[in-house]
Amino acid sequence: MNIPQNGLLERLFKLSEHGTTVRTELLAGLTTFLAMCYIVIVNPLILSETGMDMGAVFVATCISAAIGCLIMGLLANYPIALAPGMGLNAYFTFAVVKGMGVPWQVALGAVFMSGIIFILFSFFKVREAIVNALPMSLKMSIAAGIGLFLALIALKGAGIVVDSPATLVKMGNFYVEENGAKLPNWPVLLTFLGFVMVIVLDYFRVRGAIILTILALTGIAAALGLTEFKGVVGQIPSIAPTFMQMDFNGLFNISMISVIFVFFLVDLFDSTGTLVGVSHRAGLLVNGKLPRLKKALFADSTAIVAGAALGTSSTTPYIESAAGVSAGGRKVLTPGTRGVLMLACLWFLPLVPSVPAFATAPALLYVGVHMMRSATDIDWNDITEAAPAFLTIVFMPFSYSIADGIAMGFISYAVIKLLCGRAKDVPPMVWVVALAWAAKFWFLGA
Repeated sequence: MNIPQNGLLERLFKLSEHGTTVRTELLAGLTTFLAMCYIVIVNPLILSETGMDMGAVFVATCISAAIGCLIMGLLANYPIALAPGMGLNAYFTFAVVKGMGVPWQVALGAVFMSGIIFILFSFFKVREAIVNALPMSLKMSIAAGIGLFLALIALKGAGIVVDSPATLVKMGNFYVEENGAKLPNWPVLLTFLGFVMVIVLDYFRVRGAIILTILALTGIAAALGLTEFKGVVGQIPSIAPTFMQMDFNGLFNISMISVIFVFFLVDLFDSTGTLVGVSHRAGLLVNGKLPRLKKALFADSTAIVAGAALGTSSTTPYIESAAGVSAGGRKVLTPGTRGVLMLACLWFLPLVPSVPAFATAPALLYVGVHMMRSATDIDWNDITEAAPAFLTIVFMPFSYSIADGIAMGFISYAVIKLLCGRAKDVPPMVWVVALAWAAKFWFLGA
């Protein structure tokens, strides 16, 4: 369906100028939605472990994703989808709330404040300056480290990795003993099955590989009696339990300032990298730069603030947007379609509690695979670049903290470069961050 040359949509969005049509845009939006809609199931399951109301988080996830997509489309006119980010929701739950004992209301306040800082930094172009100033090895190692962190969460949740007094961790068994008999350990077996399934589906470019895998494992689990199927369609739950529940009183201490900094730093690299990468694939870069970057960053920042107010962790651009770009999506109608479809998910809450934890583990592992690919952009031949990158990557899963991994990366980068006589290679921003983290460790501990 080609639009008329003088049609309203053509005049507004210049579709033909970018080699696209209304039909192409709508199909691209549907393609991306199928690739990323797993988040409406996974995000409520992860955040509910903090004590947050699952139904309210589900609504917040759908609405914040819709707001992010629509703002990105209408304001910046880019085919980029936004939703609560994987990795950031894990940090919110497992590091901040469960790890540090911070109430989820205070953690939401930290997300809100990071969004406000994003808005200010985006408006004054500070955000662009920070991204350009930081070494590539640190940027890429942060993404790779989060990939390993997600993998550990998935393996631990599925029972594939268990604790051991002798070796700290070990591999779980494929069987359970009951009345002297060995029975299949279905969560472990189905996690492996799901991971293979999502990889195979992705290899053959099946749309919605992740959500299809989650639904398939949920169906198998229900048939085996491992979960209770609660239906598909239901009433939209109230968002009141999480709406505007941010608590700012607990933010005024060094520990929470460091939490705000981590939310800011992780989303800074994640969102900027995704924006540039997807736009490059769509052929939207001009002389290697992103037109309307300020508007795109403002849209991203606004979505973070809106998401925190609604009751979810940081919203960020999704790399799955590349699926829509591959299908021909170029302009505002692509994210607009995703936004409408995200709102349509509001009636499917009963699916969320029906999904067992191990059914989402393959999705976390799959995202981890893609995030680990960032490690290929690290200069492993330069030991002064490789060593800090390595420490960043391994400290995240081994300390069970994204923040500590980032800290060790920055501190080691500055120290190693200094002692190797290459202090001039360290950007001023790295010195500032490294000294701030070192002071935090010395006075407050890890």
